[in-house]
Amino acid sequence: MADILLIEDDVAIRTALSRGLRELGHAVSSSPTAMDGLRLAVRDRPDLVVLDLGLPDLDGAELLRMLRAVSRVPVIVATARDGDAEMVPVLDAGADDYVVKPFSAAQLDARVRAVLRRAGEAAPEPLAVGALRVDPRARTATLDGAALDLTPREFDVLHYLAARPGEVVTKRELLTEVWQLPYGGADKTVDVHLSWLRRKLGETAARPRYLHTVRGVGVKLVEPS
Repeated sequence: MADILLIEDDVAIRTALSRGLRELGHAVSSSPTAMDGLRLAVRDRPDLVVLDLGLPDLDGAELLRMLRAVSRVPVIVATARDGDAEMVPVLDAGADDYVVKPFSAAQLDARVRAVLRRAGEAAPEPLAVGALRVDPRARTATLDGAALDLTPREFDVLHYLAARPGEVVTKRELLTEVWQLPYGGADKTVDVHLSWLRRKLGETAARPRYLHTVRGVGVKLVEPS
């Protein structure tokens, strides 16, 4: 059982999901607005937040950024928006997963259990590749001793690659393992985040140091020669 906060303004959807999740054994509280939802998230410290993007008082993506400033609670975005232009900023802002409407309480329950399993896994020891250090416990990374200013998703990608130094990782694998998404419409998401990571590592695709593209296959993180 999980303590779930549902932030959703549609009464019918909110009522149906709340009832369905309770029948599946979860404790559910709910809010129809962004600011009240933020208040409940901070006050009650739920195990997980289900967040609709189309809220009446504030866009859900902006609420996610506000929530991430004060909490690491897992967040599943529930939305009718499914394009890259909508989902890349939300995932980059710190969403742990998303579901596209319409969906059932059972489908949401499966996502909840998967996200909470990942959140409960013990973080491994710090990793080192050349002068790059990645600490999954503190969720920090440094290069030549200087801290890298990474978004949550950039860190997740870097950590996944750093745990497999020299191994070619496909975009399909990154989408499946880091984003927990099927390979398809969101594949450009990987290219965008790799581009941002290269910039913060002080390199480019044409002049790589750590991140090397293997054309037609994927990308690998290696110690500079």
